[in-house]
Amino acid sequence: MRGAALLAKTRIDPFILGILAAVGIAALLPARGSGAHVASAVSAIGVGALFFLYGARLSTAEALAGLKHWRLHVTILVSTFVLFPLLGLAAKLLVPWVLTPTLAAGVIFLCALPSTVNSSIAFTSIAHGNVAAAICAATFSSLVGIIITPLVVGLLLNTTGNGFSLDSITSIVLQLLVPFIAGQLARRWIGGFITRHKKVLGRADRTVILIVVYTAFSEGVVAGIWHQLSWFVLVGLLVVNLLLFFAVLGVLRLLTPRLGFSREDRVAIIFCGSKKSLASGLPMATVLFPAHAVGLVVLPLMLFHQAQLMICAFLARRWGAQAAAEPELATVS
Repeated sequence: MRGAALLAKTRIDPFILGILAAVGIAALLPARGSGAHVASAVSAIGVGALFFLYGARLSTAEALAGLKHWRLHVTILVSTFVLFPLLGLAAKLLVPWVLTPTLAAGVIFLCALPSTVNSSIAFTSIAHGNVAAAICAATFSSLVGIIITPLVVGLLLNTTGNGFSLDSITSIVLQLLVPFIAGQLARRWIGGFITRHKKVLGRADRTVILIVVYTAFSEGVVAGIWHQLSWFVLVGLLVVNLLLFFAVLGVLRLLTPRLGFSREDRVAIIFCGSKKSLASGLPMATVLFPAHAVGLVVLPLMLFHQAQLMICAFLARRWGAQAAAEPELATVS
């Protein structure tokens, strides 16, 4: 109990601690030889299973029904898949002075990812925002991200090793899209089971992601890519992540009132449009990037994930307290 209370007090996501543990194990005991082949195969199967579950959980009817509030959803999608990637392109200007080429690619990859689902909805609820809109927006972002994210990454990283090829397209279809569609088709038979056991399956999700992290970082350790990093680069990457988050947050806070959105809608837009999904990003990276580079590519995402949780938790509590104290005067400032 004391450990859980300490984590809650410091706002550290326990899942991040699990990921850091997987990184530490990979650094000390990386998978090599036949062990690496087994880990890679387990990781690939796990990613397919993960996207099958994503498909089985997602109610397409609810997501499509939510599109009736089209202005809100278009605003979030533009922030997620247009504003973020445009800002992320600036990462290329920081090579080699602040970022390595692989970390810059990781920042761009981060910017192309869909929004989170669970935390976006939770923060919107805490801040007394439009929860129904947040559910539809975050769900729809995850749905279209399966297709849009690889396309944006291929467009913005059109270089050898990072761009699209026939093999990468085939991998995306087989490992991500086919399992997702299969999950959607199977939803009518297994949807109830998944709903009843969502906590257990949620742990399975996280277990798969930890395996993906271990496999990716093992590849990096064996390939020796971690020698590219220094404290200066890590601090620079953290600063880049914070600047990126606050830039998007600032744009949304300035723009949404001018577009005529209500306070509740603005809260949903800000929390859904400023965040990126670790759960979707880690498996996607294993498909889109060379195995030896995945560890560094996902590092910006891991740092961004924890930063966004801490900042959004603070904002949600603040805005929620304002709304509870003075409902008529509450703002999102």
